[in-house]
Amino acid sequence: MFGGPWELLIVLAVVIIIFGVGKLPELGSGLGEGIKNFKKSYREAKSLDVTVEDTSEVSKSESDEAKNS
Repeated sequence: MFGGPWELLIVLAVVIIIFGVGKLPELGSGLGEGIKNFKKSYREAKSLDVTVEDTSEVSKSESDEAKNS
């Protein structure tokens, strides 16, 4: 993402200039909370996808059994 440590330091300096030292904890906390919520939503969506696949497999096997009867 960054080409080297100097680019990272420049970006960090710009962030400190824009937001100030006092706002950095709030900014970090908000960013962390956003990442946490994103990961939680991703896990929930992934588990729902697995549930839907399992349900479709069960429905398919039930319809096959009904055709054979």
